[in-house]
Amino acid sequence: MELALYNQQGQETGRVTLNDEVFAIEPNEHALYLDVKQYLANQRQGTHKSKERSEVSGSTRKLHKQKGGGGSRIGDINSPVLVGGGRVFGPRPRDYRFKLNKKVKDLARRSALSLKAAAGEIIVVDNVNFEAPKTKEFINFAKNFKVEGKKVLLVLADKNNNVYLSMRNVPDAKLMTASDINTYAVLNNNVLILDKGSVEVINNI
Repeated sequence: MELALYNQQGQETGRVTLNDEVFAIEPNEHALYLDVKQYLANQRQGTHKSKERSEVSGSTRKLHKQKGGGGSRIGDINSPVLVGGGRVFGPRPRDYRFKLNKKVKDLARRSALSLKAAAGEIIVVDNVNFEAPKTKEFINFAKNFKVEGKKVLLVLADKNNNVYLSMRNVPDAKLMTASDINTYAVLNNNVLILDKGSVEVINNI
């Protein structure tokens, strides 16, 4: 697969080749589902907790005798049926993480990239670098490619502090290195902008 190669001003300067085994496979929806599910599960703290009957502060004295009072039988004041009582089967702290095979994650990542390529939502730029760390630099860059106001994922081959500082105050704009790219990040953005160096890394994923 070939795509146009642009400079930072949005002018086409050549062509770049994308690996068909990464950017042009038949997407596997189940692998995508599993990888996104795992990513989101790993973000959960799992610190939720509510007090059950034995943990609520209150007397354990039986409120009235079992029979003969003309009302329902009842235990202590911590009973779940009473206001202020414990919760039945409430949430407890737990770890939501689960294992996913590397081959499944790799298939999911390639499926996500293939979906973006098929939808025409990948832009390849020769080199992305700003002279100074200014938000205005990135805003002008986004205008050159008409992606202002869209969720943009910019992928570079290596870390670039000027680019990072220029992007961090822009809503819906995210920066990643090619080695850190994941399925959720690809799917959760409208446009994927790759620099030429990152394409070489991703082609060999």
